[in-house]
Amino acid sequence: MTLTGKMLIGQQAVTGSREAIRAIDPATNLLLDPLYPGGTLAQVEQACALAWAAFDRFRETSLEARATFLETIAAQIEALGDVLIDRAVAESGLPRARLQGERGRTCGQLRSFARTVRAGEWLDVRVDSAQPQRQPLPRADLRQRQVPLGPVAVFGASNFPLAFSVAGGDTASALAAGCPVVVKAHGAHPGTSELVGQAVARAVQVCNLPEGVFSLLYGSGREVGIALVCDERIKAVGFTGSRSGGIALCQAAQARHEPIPVYAEMSSINPVFLFPAALQAHAETLAQGFVASLTQGAGQFCTNPGLVIARQGPDLDHFIASAAQHIWQSPAQTMLTPGIYSAYRSGIEALGANPHADIAATGTPAEGPNQCQAHLFVSTARDFLGDPSLQAEVFGSASLVVTCEDEREIREVAEHLEGQLTATLHLDDADLDQARALLPVLERKAGRLLVNGWPTGVEVCDAMVHGGPFPATSDPRATSVGTAAIRRFLRPVCYQDFPDSLLPVALQHGNPLHLRRLLDGEREA
Repeated sequence: MTLTGKMLIGQQAVTGSREAIRAIDPATNLLLDPLYPGGTLAQVEQACALAWAAFDRFRETSLEARATFLETIAAQIEALGDVLIDRAVAESGLPRARLQGERGRTCGQLRSFARTVRAGEWLDVRVDSAQPQRQPLPRADLRQRQVPLGPVAVFGASNFPLAFSVAGGDTASALAAGCPVVVKAHGAHPGTSELVGQAVARAVQVCNLPEGVFSLLYGSGREVGIALVCDERIKAVGFTGSRSGGIALCQAAQARHEPIPVYAEMSSINPVFLFPAALQAHAETLAQGFVASLTQGAGQFCTNPGLVIARQGPDLDHFIASAAQHIWQSPAQTMLTPGIYSAYRSGIEALGANPHADIAATGTPAEGPNQCQAHLFVSTARDFLGDPSLQAEVFGSASLVVTCEDEREIREVAEHLEGQLTATLHLDDADLDQARALLPVLERKAGRLLVNGWPTGVEVCDAMVHGGPFPATSDPRATSVGTAAIRRFLRPVCYQDFPDSLLPVALQHGNPLHLRRLLDGEREA
């Protein structure tokens, strides 16, 4: 398939006229063709107008039609074959096997949301039947369902060019909810984005949906993104990226005449707590698992274990020494972009110059451009509590061990943490009381709590939560992974005393969709 360097505004391939994006192969620093000229403000407006025109028809498609659409997108992505994987490898420096797995996850997400749509439970139908004889006042017939918010702006992520990008989780959940989507492609992988965008556009056409259900825009800098968020027809935003980028979008969304929700995943260092009995019994195994998680994919995961917290003593010394051995043997890995590599170097240099952080180990030296050399640092609880810079995320294979004098200091460090995507507890039976005492703090701090595992690797399933208090995300009530992500793009509407013929199908008296409704306070079988 030939790459064109064009945007997709509905079904039309359009060439932008602003500053162009050009992908870089991070493994070689070679520029990749073609150029992708950025969109104009008029083209942003055109995409938003098409999305708004499509909204009322798309939001009332049948559950079956919408589920089939999601499945068709997955099939169209798979039909791209090696062309997609080859381009994603060139633009990201990621291994083929990783990207093949990510393609599977992307298509799996789409099919998972198709199952969710068909089941219809996300409509959350609630019925309180009329009680005209009730005293002292009668009750009207009240029926509630969830409806989509409106067109959604989605921003592709750098570290997952498929699963968190053009047809990734934000797009899949928004489409599942009945919201048209306008995607701003990430500048690091424009070719990959074009290929996937073409697949989505073909699915729109095959399923005979309004063309404004999907558009794909390019733009360097922030002009296109801010214009997209500020367009009054956009009703919600999905974003994965830096804290500065997420905050800028939140501020733009809140400054609108009609403020809208921004679901931004931004920053997390994912603390790991090593409890005494587990540390004494499993220091070697813990060190090995920790370094494997830390260095996976050059540490370019939002759930990377960037902080380890434990009580000082010989067992923690053993863990640090063993982890250092594994770090020294870990090869340097190509990072996603020169910009990400530069930011990683800056973060490492800042920690290296910080008098409150000592270098415990570094990985093998780089042998090519943009390669991440893993780093492990050590600090004390007192210094960590007194130096906010030690809590800053370093995106890549870098972690800080914080040594604590006692349980009180461990709790103080935990209370001091910002919001996180994950918090991990490594424990044995003898540690249960201490872990139980810390658990309320961690529930306030993180969206996912793990015992005796590692936070990298986010399962796509009904129970998953990929979110957390600020700055992990901009809205701690939501998840961006798993079927509950559909709720971000819905709102409740109540229908009072409607004739049956005027009610939405999901709310009609005969329950033609066979939904499990909450009927007069009882959940139907």
